Formats: sequence, structure tokens, C-alpha cells
Amino acid sequence: MLSAGAVVLRDGPSGRTYLLLRAYRNWDFPKGIVEPGEEPFDAALREVREETGIADLEFPWGREFVETEPYGRGKVARYYLARTATEAVDLGLNPAGRREHHAYCWASSAEARKLVVDRIRAVIDWAEARSTTP
Repeated sequence: MLSAGAVVLRDGPSGRTYLLLRAYRNWDFPKGIVEPGEEPFDAALREVREETGIADLEFPWGREFVETEPYGRGKVARYYLARTATEAVDLGLNPAGRREHHAYCWASSAEARKLVVDRIRAVIDWAEARSTTP
């Protein structure tokens, strides 16, 4: 099963930060299941908008992506690298009317690495390397 999302970066007064969402104890980037007939990139845009309310994503690094190793019953997460100017996040409701996420934060790379599991740390490493090149 493939899910798609985005590593969302924001440049602010304190430097570059990553948007992380928390579901129970787990921090991750916005992502969700790719629907039948949907392109993964389109799913990533939809999921970020649904889960955060952010609609002004830019992709200055193109549509390059990274995928996690399979986890939790063979699921693979694909992440694109995006930038936003939006700071406010609206943790939307899923179709069942419940919040999928309990909290969000904008974190530096070092802060984010402390919050996430190894497979997401690898995504942060990729994003750090990719985002420092034009």
C-alpha cells in the first residue's frame, strides 16, 4: 500500500523549520493513502491540504521524492519536498468527522530528528541534503 505526502518546509525568522503532525505518540509529515486512479503527487497535495489546510505549496526542487522502507503491514510512504509561507495549521477532520492528528509543530531539523522514528529521520536526512541544493 502506498501513501503520499510532503516534507513541508517554512523559512522564518528563526531559520528553516519542518511541519510535523502528531497522531497519538507518533510524529510524521502530512501524508495519506493514494486513492485508486490518483497520481501520488496529486495525493500528496490533497493530503497536505486536508490534514493541515495549507494550499500554497511550492516545489522548487521539482517532483523528486523519497520512499520509506516498508512498515506496518507493508505500507510505503512517499514524500515530496515542498515549501510554504503559511504558518497557521488547521488540523482538519477526516471523512468520519474525527481529527487524524492531535497536534502539530514547526521544528528545526535537530528538533524534528528527536521527535520521529528512524524511517522518518532518513526522510529528514534526504530533505536536508536536497533542500540545500538549488
